[in-house]
Amino acid sequence: MSAVDAPVYDEDVVRRFVIATVFWGVAAFAVGLIIALQLAFPVLNLDLEYTTFGRLRPVHTSAAIFAFGGNALFATSLYVVQRTCRASLFGGPVLSSFLFWGYQLFIVMAALGYVFGVTQSKEYAEPEWFVDLWLTVVWVAYFIVFFGTILRRKEPHIYVANWFFLAFIVTVAMLHIVNNLAMPVSLGSSKSYPIFAGVRDALTQWWYAHNAVGFFLTAGFLGIMYYFVPKRAERPIYSYRLSIVHFWSLIFLYIWAGPHHLHFTALPDWAQTMGMTFSVMLWMPSWGGMINGLMTLSGAWDKLRTDPVLRFMVAAVGFYGMSTFEGPVMSIRAVNGLSHYTDWTIGHVHSGALGWVAFISFGAVYHLVPILWRRQGLYSQRLVSYHFWISTVGILLYITAMWVSGILQGLMWRSYDELGFLQFSFVETVEAMHPFYLVRALGGLLFVIGSLLMVYNIWRTIRGDVSEEAPATGGAATAPAQ
Repeated sequence: MSAVDAPVYDEDVVRRFVIATVFWGVAAFAVGLIIALQLAFPVLNLDLEYTTFGRLRPVHTSAAIFAFGGNALFATSLYVVQRTCRASLFGGPVLSSFLFWGYQLFIVMAALGYVFGVTQSKEYAEPEWFVDLWLTVVWVAYFIVFFGTILRRKEPHIYVANWFFLAFIVTVAMLHIVNNLAMPVSLGSSKSYPIFAGVRDALTQWWYAHNAVGFFLTAGFLGIMYYFVPKRAERPIYSYRLSIVHFWSLIFLYIWAGPHHLHFTALPDWAQTMGMTFSVMLWMPSWGGMINGLMTLSGAWDKLRTDPVLRFMVAAVGFYGMSTFEGPVMSIRAVNGLSHYTDWTIGHVHSGALGWVAFISFGAVYHLVPILWRRQGLYSQRLVSYHFWISTVGILLYITAMWVSGILQGLMWRSYDELGFLQFSFVETVEAMHPFYLVRALGGLLFVIGSLLMVYNIWRTIRGDVSEEAPATGGAATAPAQ
């Protein structure tokens, strides 16, 4: 292709989403640290309704998933779709700017709703109806930009990463609309009543929640893996055929797995069994994707010694494999009877959220910043390495503490004395968790410190500063690859 025919990519919106990813990431991790400390030291709730654990917990979860993770998905998907389609974004700068500012407005509205208590009475404290409507408008714009770019592509083949991004966009739209069906009290009121009630509402919520994990936090970030791991390793994807099998099997199986969250409830046994069965089946396509990602490094494993950015990506794929093994095991009714409602679930969630989602996002951001700001490389590879090891230790402390704490909780809750009475009161089980909550807070602190190192490194890179450290060897570590 000649220089005249080369498309002009819209990188301004990608740059904005990258900055937003870093900003909201630090905010989400910091709030997570605060609520972890609140569990260890309840006095930190401060007796203010706006700063209690109940208000800040949904701020943390939504900031981590939708603010940090969402902006990372917007940044990477809009970057990847342009490169792999050899076409600029559909709708031009106007629609892409609306997409960016509209999504940031949604994040702010949702966060304020959580803090002030203006939410629906659902498991995940969903924002009220007017916030849901605004997100729907923004999400439709996202679909138009992404799918429109694919339609105008100059490359006849649709790369597999775009299949994962597109599945994430379409399915999240369906989940969002169905789960948030509500009847407003009036157009002038912020309150609404849910359409579903009772066990139907519980099933709908967990259909939404588990598939938000499956498509927002899995399919979308697999799109990141399928583009950035081969790009960073300077190797083609190990098996394109396996990637297609991975895509279709994952998409078909995941949508049915939600009912395993409702074992031992009023949900009919057949629905519980269906959710468990499909969850166990998910192990196979998930590990197929993990193997595909790791085997892409065949012949390039030596790059891990010199490129800490690739180290983030490979560790993320490893955490993906671990989480997608643990999840199916926890869906089995016998295991679920011990694990559900305990800290074990919290450990499982964070091994995926921090190890998989955050690490693959960190790797993508580190890869993109020198390219987007036209720098020869990152300010400091050494700081990236420090970030990796500090955050890895933080994750391991966090999830190990929650695994031990969760199993201890489950065993104490089901422990009976010789007369058939519960052996431990609930207060005693809470007291037993205190040392593990301290370890969890320490792990969270290390993760926040690592993210602050990333902020400093990216800020110096964008400024164009050059580190005095000796240049690393290896093309991927020293020069940005397009």
